[in-house]
Amino acid sequence: MRERKGYFMKKTIITVVGKDTVGIIARVCTYLADNQINILDISQTIVQGYFNMMMIVDMSRTEKHFGDIVDELGTLGEEIGVIIKCQKEEIFDKMHRI
Repeated sequence: MRERKGYFMKKTIITVVGKDTVGIIARVCTYLADNQINILDISQTIVQGYFNMMMIVDMSRTEKHFGDIVDELGTLGEEIGVIIKCQKEEIFDKMHRI
């Protein structure tokens, strides 16, 4: 974790995958903003009608537990027809090390 302005960043990787529909980015970003989760980086693409987004977020300021956010984003994904997964940065790095 890196220190920034008196607090430690808690980076999390969020992935969103599914059929493209209107409002996916808006719904996910609204949830994050409502929970004080800052988007540090975002990449999205649509290939043959399939939506894929990867976000790196800072969860330092949220008051919710990580597990609750994972569950709520999973539920949001079901509501909008996509799969949303969250992984803490350190776990993501260990899983994707070459």
